[in-house]
Amino acid sequence: MNLLETFKEYSSLFLAKKTPTFKRDLLKQIKFKNRIIGIIGAKGVGKTTLLLQHMKELNLSSDEMLYISVDHPLMSSTTILDIAKEFASYGGKLLILDEIHAQDNFAQDLKTIWDFLEIKVIFSGSSALHLDNADLSRRVLRYTLPTLSFREFIQMQTNIEFPILGLEDILTNHTEYSQNILNKIKPLKYFKEYFEYGYYPFYLEDDESSKMKLLEAINKTIEIDLLKIYNIDSKKLRNIKKILTMLCSSVPYKPNITTLASSVEVDPKTLYIYLDALQKGKIIRMIAPNARGEAIIKKPEKIYLDNPNMFKVLCNQADIGTLRESFISGALQNSAYSITASKQGDFIVDKKYTIEVGGKNKTFKQIKDLENSYVAADDIEIGNGAKIPLYLFGFLY
Repeated sequence: MNLLETFKEYSSLFLAKKTPTFKRDLLKQIKFKNRIIGIIGAKGVGKTTLLLQHMKELNLSSDEMLYISVDHPLMSSTTILDIAKEFASYGGKLLILDEIHAQDNFAQDLKTIWDFLEIKVIFSGSSALHLDNADLSRRVLRYTLPTLSFREFIQMQTNIEFPILGLEDILTNHTEYSQNILNKIKPLKYFKEYFEYGYYPFYLEDDESSKMKLLEAINKTIEIDLLKIYNIDSKKLRNIKKILTMLCSSVPYKPNITTLASSVEVDPKTLYIYLDALQKGKIIRMIAPNARGEAIIKKPEKIYLDNPNMFKVLCNQADIGTLRESFISGALQNSAYSITASKQGDFIVDKKYTIEVGGKNKTFKQIKDLENSYVAADDIEIGNGAKIPLYLFGFLY
């Protein structure tokens, strides 16, 4: 059996796997007619499941489509291009490449496939992936698959589908939307579960081991993906993981770069490289200050772990204020809103709205004189005026 036949056998086994009935919204949004499509996202968010669901929807025979996990050991003896050429010569129409960043020169191979082969390619890769080839980046239609939103988590738990809300919908009509939700579910119950384990769909397989799976995903992202993509010295792994430990155990972290660099035993320049890699790998989230010029690039105002589930895995006891800010900053950024840190509130959104985050007793004291200012309050089912239930921001995507 040659290599292509072996991969076809694995592909058939992959296609025979069961898939969940729930489908991410991205599956409906992707323009699959494009010749090369990239799906980028953190480990564990469901990229492979999405690829399998798409394959099952197609009216193609198993000989016309081929799934390959590029990190498979057999790929060490061949290349994407060699497999693609042989597959196309036998009438292959769709090549699906999972974890494409496992091959060093994948971008050049994809460009050659585009230029010379009559097949379509869909690939998945780490959220830290970047396409250096300018010609290729113009040809690839690239999508990002984020962690599950609170809205999606509710749908997976209850089979009740709620609409996606825009930020202005929430700010102006939050009472109406909250009432609609309360007529169907108790949102605070699910919100607590979401903070514990609901960001990654692998909890469906076994919620008891979901923390272990997330820890494994974090470690693989750092120890394999980031080291490969950013050429980081493997001896520096301890320093990188120490950054996560410091973020995990603190209140909303306002970094002193010099102190942080000294704590993890690196110079500031190297620290910025690590922080950038961790953010692109969806391990941390950096919020810039509300300022102009180089300060926005050089010095983040706040740093969090990417989402509350990570705190639950890496901390014995996470600060509740940090969890809330991690949630709302992620919900806003994953739905393409721009945010910066505010000196009076917590965040400025799209340079227009100021949002202060807190518990149910949070007041407007810090933002009372600001126009377009709101409190996002945890532990309330329904809001009043400019005080909005925190969970509603989980319906932004």
